[in-house]
Amino acid sequence: MYRTLIRYGYVPFMLLGVNGAAVAVAASGGSKLWLVGLLLAAIGCSFAAERVLPYEAEWNRAAGDGGRDVAHAGVNELLLLVSVGVIPLLAATVTVADVWPRSWPFALQVLGAVLVADLGITLTHYASHKIGVLWRFHAVHHSIKRFYGFNGLMKHPLHQTLEMAVGVAPLVLIGLPFDVASALAVIVAVQLLLQHSNADYRVGALTYVLALNEGHRFHHLKWAGIGDVNFGLFTLIWDHLLGTFSYDPDRRFTSDQLGMAAKPNYPTGYLAQLAEPFRASGACHVTDAPSGDAPAVSTGTRRRKEGPVLS
Repeated sequence: MYRTLIRYGYVPFMLLGVNGAAVAVAASGGSKLWLVGLLLAAIGCSFAAERVLPYEAEWNRAAGDGGRDVAHAGVNELLLLVSVGVIPLLAATVTVADVWPRSWPFALQVLGAVLVADLGITLTHYASHKIGVLWRFHAVHHSIKRFYGFNGLMKHPLHQTLEMAVGVAPLVLIGLPFDVASALAVIVAVQLLLQHSNADYRVGALTYVLALNEGHRFHHLKWAGIGDVNFGLFTLIWDHLLGTFSYDPDRRFTSDQLGMAAKPNYPTGYLAQLAEPFRASGACHVTDAPSGDAPAVSTGTRRRKEGPVLS
């Protein structure tokens, strides 16, 4: 019974329950400590769901990466909260035209912010796979060998800052309110937990629309080109338009398929990962997806052979 409840109820609980509570708190002007509490509750639910209904039981066991992942999550979540804190200052100094739709219901304002941020973050993510200097920093996120909730927050802090800056900049320029930004910060964190979750949940046809774990696992395939798919944070709408959507319901993933084939010995320590983008070894090079090892990935309704890309 519990497994069935998690399989079909976990995502609605997080998207509607936790996010809905965050929107309600932000709309009421309540203490932002409630938002921190909601975030901690979401993390607890994420770990619980992964243990009751794991996609891959091995991914629930730390492999010398637990402390590193906690460090990444703590630093990046703090950065996310700090970025929300400076919204009033930014709004007062860089707003081009204060045309924010304050007359809309608060929940609709948040939804609009989510969709705008999704476009900016998706395009930054896409560019990070194509531009060498950006990939140096994004590679930290792709070094993972197990796929679980905390992986969503395992990013180089400079890359995390860039993604959020690009995603939120258009909103700030038109007068993003502080309370909407506060709700957005929680929703981003919840989405990252869901997107990288090891819970074997199901969302049916929404797999083709929402950027959740079933689709995002394809993005973490270790072969260059093969993993350059499903870039969206909240939705897969932009991936459909970019031609980068990929999904095969029969595909099964293991740790051997994750990481970076071109950099199998990428540093695993927190401080080493912060330094790696600045070292010569953190550079990119062009390579072809191996035809013998990497299986074909279904993109839309057809299968394609990937060309040379950065790895």
